[in-house]
Amino acid sequence: APWALLALALLPVMAQVRSREPLGRAMTGNRASASRAHGAGLLAAGVGAGLLVARVGTAQCPTFLAPQTLQVSPEIRQVALRGRAAEQPRSAVPRGGAGALPLALGLLCGGAARLSAALRGSSRKRCLRATAEAAATLTGPSMRVVVFGSSGYIGQAVVKELAARGHDVFAVSREVCGIKGAQSAKGLESEFSGAGKVQVVTGDVTDPVSLRGTLSSIGNVDAAFCCLASRSGGVQDSWDIDYQATVNCIEAAREAKMKQFVLLSAICVQRPLLAFQEAKLKAEAFLMEKQGDMKYSIVRPTAFFKSLASQIKAVQSGSPYVMFGEGDVACKPISEEDLASFIADCVWDPSKQDAVLPIGGPGDAMSFREQGEYMFKLLGKEPSFIQVPYGVFDFVQGILDFIAGLLPDKMADLAEYGRIGRYYAEQSMLVLDPATDKYSGPLTPSYGKTSLRDFLKEAIEDNSILDRQQLGEQGLDAQLKVDG
Repeated sequence: APWALLALALLPVMAQVRSREPLGRAMTGNRASASRAHGAGLLAAGVGAGLLVARVGTAQCPTFLAPQTLQVSPEIRQVALRGRAAEQPRSAVPRGGAGALPLALGLLCGGAARLSAALRGSSRKRCLRATAEAAATLTGPSMRVVVFGSSGYIGQAVVKELAARGHDVFAVSREVCGIKGAQSAKGLESEFSGAGKVQVVTGDVTDPVSLRGTLSSIGNVDAAFCCLASRSGGVQDSWDIDYQATVNCIEAAREAKMKQFVLLSAICVQRPLLAFQEAKLKAEAFLMEKQGDMKYSIVRPTAFFKSLASQIKAVQSGSPYVMFGEGDVACKPISEEDLASFIADCVWDPSKQDAVLPIGGPGDAMSFREQGEYMFKLLGKEPSFIQVPYGVFDFVQGILDFIAGLLPDKMADLAEYGRIGRYYAEQSMLVLDPATDKYSGPLTPSYGKTSLRDFLKEAIEDNSILDRQQLGEQGLDAQLKVDG
C-alpha cells in the first residue's frame, strides 16, 4: 500500500531530521557527510510520496444563492492589482507549471502508480446546475461575441452561458484541438448542439496572421472572452499560451475595434512564484495598457470543485482523508457554471469594466481539514486523517531538480511540476489581505448558487455529479494515457 511505503520511506528522513542535518543535502549539496543512505532515503521518499499523491489524485490542487452584482472594495482592488506579494509564509517556492505534482511524481516512479480513477475520461455534460439556472438576473443587449479557448473546461461553460443569454457566439478552435489532438472542431460543434446561437470557427491563437483572418471572416464583433490556459504547465508552454497567445488575441481584438475584452486569469497570481503566474500577470498588464476605447475585465477565480472528486470517492470507500501539514490551507471554490455566469456578466455590468475581479463561490472559505470533517459528518463516519509533512516536498524537489539537471533538454519542466504541486499544497486560494499579508476568506468576494458545502452534500448523495466534475482531457491520466 502507498501509505506503508511512504511510512517506510520516511524513516531515513526522520533519522536525518533527528541528526539535525539540512534536509535534502544528499541531493542538493556537495558535502561529504551526505551519505549514500541519505540518497537512498530521498529516492524512497520520492517513490512513496509519488504513490501516495497519485492515490489521492489532485484532491488538494485547486490548477474555481442567487447571483448578485459584485461590488469590489478599494482594498480588494488594491490586492488584485498587486504584481508581487511579500515573502511566502512557509518557504519560497520557485516557478513551476500548473497543478502537476502527481504528474512529476508519477514520472519519478516510472509510471508504476495508478492515477486516481476519479480523473478518468472527459464528460462535457452540464454539472450540478444547468446553465440556464446559473444565469444571472442581469439583462442587457444581445451581442456578437467571440470566445478564445472554447474547447477547454471553463471555455465550454462560457460559450454555453453566453448563448443561453441570447448572444451570437463564435467559438474559436483549431481544426484539431485538445490534448495531443484528441478533439476536432467538428466534435466541438456537437458539444454546443442545442446551446443556442453558437458557431465554431477555426483559427490558431498562436499565429497572429491566422487569428486576424479568423476575425475578419466573422465580421463585426462586440466583445471577446479569452479562456486560454497552458495545458502542460511547463515553462515554455506557459509563456507560449498564458502570455503570447493571449497577447495575440488582445491585439487582434483591438485591431477589430471590439468594445470589451474579458480575460480569465487566476487568483494565485497574487503571489507569482510560478512560470504560468508570471506569464498571466504580464498578459494582464498588456491588456490594462489602454490603447483605444476597448474596455477590459480581468477575472481571477479561486478554485474549482473538480479538484475534490478523488478525495470524496476515497473517503466514501473507507480511506482516510489525506492533507498536507495541519490541513489549514483554505479555499472558496466556484462551480464552472457560476464562474461562466460571472464572466458573462462582465459585458452587461459597468462595474465590472476596466477592473480586476477576484471571485469565489458563495459561503465561507473552508480549510482542507474542515472539508474532511464535513465529509465524514455527512457519511456518519468517525474522522480519519493522514497528514503528509511539508518536508516531503523538500526531498521530492531535490530529486526532481537532480533529474532535470542531468537532462535539461528533455526534463526541463520536471522540477517545475514539483514546485507547482508544492505551491497549491501550501497556498490558500483566497484574496490576500494587504494589511496582514495573509489570505482572507471574508475579503474574497462571493458569487453564484452552489457553495462548497452544497457541492459536497450533493456529491456524496449522488456520485454521478463527481463523474461530471472530472479534469477531462486536462487530467493527468489523459496526459499519461493511464488506463482506468
